[in-house]
Amino acid sequence: MLLLPQSIPSPGWSAFHLGPLTIHAYALCILAGIVAGWSLAVRRFTARGGDRDHFEEIIGASVLAGIVGARLYHVITDHQLYFGAGRRPMEALYIWNGGLGIWGGVALGGITAWLLCRRKGVDFSVLADAGAPGLILAQAIGRLGNWFNQELFGRPTTRPWGLEIDAVHRPDGFEQFATFHPTFAYEMLWNLAGVAFLLWAERRFRLAHGRVFALYVAYYCAGRLWIEHLRIDPVNTAAGFRLNEYTSVIVLLCAVIVFMLLSRRHENDEASGLPQA
Repeated sequence: MLLLPQSIPSPGWSAFHLGPLTIHAYALCILAGIVAGWSLAVRRFTARGGDRDHFEEIIGASVLAGIVGARLYHVITDHQLYFGAGRRPMEALYIWNGGLGIWGGVALGGITAWLLCRRKGVDFSVLADAGAPGLILAQAIGRLGNWFNQELFGRPTTRPWGLEIDAVHRPDGFEQFATFHPTFAYEMLWNLAGVAFLLWAERRFRLAHGRVFALYVAYYCAGRLWIEHLRIDPVNTAAGFRLNEYTSVIVLLCAVIVFMLLSRRHENDEASGLPQA
């Protein structure tokens, strides 16, 4: 009789050494996500008649800005983890230990891309639409890094897909539980489904002029909202809700409004942002 596993084990390591270098699994997952997302995005951008050199210059700078923005968002919204009595402010720079806020990454990365597009005469909406599926793909792969760090898990569960968490990583009040919802994995699967959804919706409804990117933002926020509700890692809250839940609702509503406005504005326009025949 085949016995199914009763839980999912966590890795027993989060880094390895190559001589004097320490290689963190979290960083490798982020890097793998960037490479995969970059490859998909550049293919889509050039298929729309975009210049590859322009793409690499703009996205290269935007990725770096996005990483900085994501870390800043995390440190600002979870400042109690780094500042105050008994804390080590320098750890705010330890990005390899985890802690990237996607909202800050998209904001600063997007602003950087918009400014560079203006400078180089590139249609920002074409770049954004081309990059949206690659961006959510990068997020999906990057989430795997949370598995190695044993972080961003949810409430205790006895489901067979419950994730085993070592005692040292369990938050206060949950020390007696051994398995938890792997919320980072839920988000990874949600994002992978999002890649397929965006590609399908773009072709099915001939989306262009920034609507693919707006749809990406709305889709991601919808998933993040229910996933965030399951998480138990210590964060700032207000009226019983986590800060990221408020952010998800606000950004989701803004994305839906932008999508509707763009649809109305370009109702009779040819979908020039789609791949060339």
